[in-house]
Amino acid sequence: MKLVYDINDKPKFSQNIVFAFQQILAIITATILVPLLVNQNGVNGINLHMDIAAALFGAGMGTLVYLLFTKGKSPAFLGSSFAFLQSMYNAVVFGYFGIIVGAVLAGLVYAVIALVIHFAGTKWIDKLMPPVIIGPTVALIGLGLAGGAISNLTSATAAGMGYNLIAILCGISTLVITIIASVKGGKTMRLIPFIIGIAGGYIIASIFTIFGEVFNCDYFKIVDYSAIVNNFKTLSLESFIRVPDFAFVEAFREVTSEGFAFSLADLGSLALLFVPVAFVVFAEHIADHKNLSSIINRDLLGSEPGLKRTLLGDGVGSMVGAFFGGCANTTYGESVGCVAITGNASVSTIILTAIMALLLSFLTPIVAIIETIPSCVIGGICVALYGFIAVSGLRMLKNVNLDENKNLFVVSTILVCGIGGLTLNFGKVSLTNIATALILGIIVNLIVNAKSKKKAETETTEDK
Repeated sequence: MKLVYDINDKPKFSQNIVFAFQQILAIITATILVPLLVNQNGVNGINLHMDIAAALFGAGMGTLVYLLFTKGKSPAFLGSSFAFLQSMYNAVVFGYFGIIVGAVLAGLVYAVIALVIHFAGTKWIDKLMPPVIIGPTVALIGLGLAGGAISNLTSATAAGMGYNLIAILCGISTLVITIIASVKGGKTMRLIPFIIGIAGGYIIASIFTIFGEVFNCDYFKIVDYSAIVNNFKTLSLESFIRVPDFAFVEAFREVTSEGFAFSLADLGSLALLFVPVAFVVFAEHIADHKNLSSIINRDLLGSEPGLKRTLLGDGVGSMVGAFFGGCANTTYGESVGCVAITGNASVSTIILTAIMALLLSFLTPIVAIIETIPSCVIGGICVALYGFIAVSGLRMLKNVNLDENKNLFVVSTILVCGIGGLTLNFGKVSLTNIATALILGIIVNLIVNAKSKKKAETETTEDK
């Protein structure tokens, strides 16, 4: 696609601030949702009370580490990884210390794979995961998120309700405003359609909420302002600035507390929880970077910066993210979707986004305001974001001959098993539907091509 700003381009600082804030809005919901879900779903009634501000800080630090390893050549933002959710649910019994150790083990998997690539190259990966596999897998990542987008789109959190027609109206309005800004707007509007869409949707939702308050009708109450109200209920320094509850600080308290114990058996349990998932996220890493490569017209996994560097950046960035925020990080499809829609691939924007994430994590009013953005408004934005991810994957299939049954079998296996929600559970280890679909796609591709290869060899022998 034609980029407005390429990787090395640097927009004016005033513009870049707006672009970076747009990236923040694109990734904020998913980044803070992971710690919230871990808080709600910890096993045996254990609740770590993970801090969403710390998760935002960890995402910013992880992204800066990633950009350092990739030499500023890959415009991707790292945020809290959903792939490790089940691992984190079970790891809460080991406290913050266990979650950090688990993230380190997962990051080491990336380091080992990067070492293998250093000596063996990347051709084996291209053969193992060609476009006929990566394309539908990327599409599956977008389609797999579709359910969450629609769930957000249809719910009114302020009213404490599920399905809500007013919420749908606000969400669709957000989507329409975003589309108009991106397609029909001027040059500036086309670069910041998400900010315009969210602002428009927030205003519409606020009008309905005011109407609901005046006439005491809960159905119209779409925006929940409690985060802002609670933040300023008792004015203090923390109402404006607060140091996040960093994971490493909490882990240090655990380690130095009386009765702390951690054995090799515990280390083995954490390895079983995190290491298998790391191999799955490795496949998603390749899919995300191939998708981003197709958008910015550069081969990020080739020579510049190369898969070895992107893997190390992702792995070490994930460790750093968990060290501060408690959440293992990964490259974000939302960020890639933002690049695709706006045509802004400037790495300077990603750097500024990471710095902004660090600063915002200390500013409690900003965090509170972001928390009040209604889920339906975010859902409207996500319809576009996730759709672009799915379409980017399908675009990878343009050079794949789908008239051949062998390719149809591979693509259909991945899409149906992924969309159908097929998962594989091995005790504490669980493979997501995307991971399962990817593995089955690889197996099917090896089978159909093995038969073709055998047939070709037979025909060659007969010709002789």
